[in-house]
Amino acid sequence: MGKRKSRAKPAPRKRMDKLDTVFSCPFCNHGTSVECRIDMKNLIGEASCRICQENFSTTVTALTEPIDIYSEWIDECERVNTVDDDGVPVEDDEVDVDYRAR
Repeated sequence: MGKRKSRAKPAPRKRMDKLDTVFSCPFCNHGTSVECRIDMKNLIGEASCRICQENFSTTVTALTEPIDIYSEWIDECERVNTVDDDGVPVEDDEVDVDYRAR
């Protein structure tokens, strides 16, 4: 007589690392001063600095995380600060960024 084959146990689920909800301010460079809040009722996400009182708000979806709001804020700051050689702000489709330099 042979022994019954045992069933292999399923692999344990991998834990997802928690994403940050507090970030450094792009204006005053104070670490952990920017807090992101998401209002799903009104579909608004807001990032605000407790030190210099700067804030940014954007529309959100069900999949939006605080890091997404902060990233949009940083992207918007870079877009506003980008100027061409004539001193005129560059439009979104004209921005030429070399990502290899980072």
